[in-house]
Amino acid sequence: MKQDIPMPALSDTMSNGRLVRWVKHEGEAVKHGEAIAEVETDKAIMDVEAFHDGYLSGPLVPVDTEIAVGKTIGYLADTQAEALAAVGPKAADPAQPRVAEPAPASGPSSSATLEPPPTAARRASPEPVRAASLGTRASPYARSLAQRLGVDLTKAGTATAPVHASDVMAAAQVPEPGELKGGPAYRIERNSSFREATAQAMIASLGTPTFRVTATLPLAVLISRAKQVQHSVNLLIARACALSILEHPRFNAIYTPDGIAWRDRVDIAIAVESAEGLITPVLRDVAKRPLPELSREWAALLDKARTRRITPAEYSGATFYVSDLGMFPGVHSFESIIPQGAAALLSIGAVEGERALCTLNCDHRVVFGGDAARFLETLERQILALAAGA
Repeated sequence: MKQDIPMPALSDTMSNGRLVRWVKHEGEAVKHGEAIAEVETDKAIMDVEAFHDGYLSGPLVPVDTEIAVGKTIGYLADTQAEALAAVGPKAADPAQPRVAEPAPASGPSSSATLEPPPTAARRASPEPVRAASLGTRASPYARSLAQRLGVDLTKAGTATAPVHASDVMAAAQVPEPGELKGGPAYRIERNSSFREATAQAMIASLGTPTFRVTATLPLAVLISRAKQVQHSVNLLIARACALSILEHPRFNAIYTPDGIAWRDRVDIAIAVESAEGLITPVLRDVAKRPLPELSREWAALLDKARTRRITPAEYSGATFYVSDLGMFPGVHSFESIIPQGAAALLSIGAVEGERALCTLNCDHRVVFGGDAARFLETLERQILALAAGA
């Protein structure tokens, strides 16, 4: 007997996952709780675990395929013989991406009169079919035509029937996005789950009515102190922000349709650049926990963020955000979009002399200009206290 392996919901915001790698091979024994595959969620790469003992069985979803939560990605069989029975003589190694077969140089002789439609002609010059298209069933001529017209086979035809030349032609004539009309040739590169999630989060955040206040803060002395005690500069900045928030609790609150939600713990997210883009690991209870303990936790979070092994619990639920571009000398100041779930974000520019321009973006439904000015005054005092070893 075989049981489905569904695409799990690995975070609250996950609706789809992209299969990155099969850890196990068809016919291989797996134990309950053992990793059988790796899936890219909206922020990280996470393991899919076996829900009981068994043997991995196909058909398996090909690597680099995006699958909706709950859909079947493979099967667990009770016996190895049953699992191996699903493996055909030409089955590919599921741990490796499929390789495209060479497309024919040309189609049937009747194709000589078939010209690309005007819409297709404005697209990118032909290139090899993307890896995501390789698992799509298509006639040899359809593949050749798709290459010639720059059409993604995954967007032609249906998921259950082979793609034919007529399907490719229909896909080529789909109107292109208005913002690309009249411009040069282009190619579409699918967003990773990570970048698409970031884009959607930023779009959702644009509905927040914000304002900004900029001040110069004495960060040179804090940088010097960080080197002395061997702590991250951003950790000390987060600590100063957390201590300031204790004096100005509105900066730890959030607007809801039912009223202002007041939080009783300061959890600060610090923006980190990764290979895929921006991610915001969260330090919990930053105002009250010992600095050495926070420093060890921050080092672990940084490593997870940069290797994309961070979990949703480690990058969600921040009450305040810090974004630092001070490592770039030419960046005098900048402002950031406040993610949903917070009322403010501090953006830090490069130090010039002894001070740096810092911009506080605020949700005007929660805090006002005077609140922001007083918060920045308190923040300067806390920075100087930390720099002095307090």
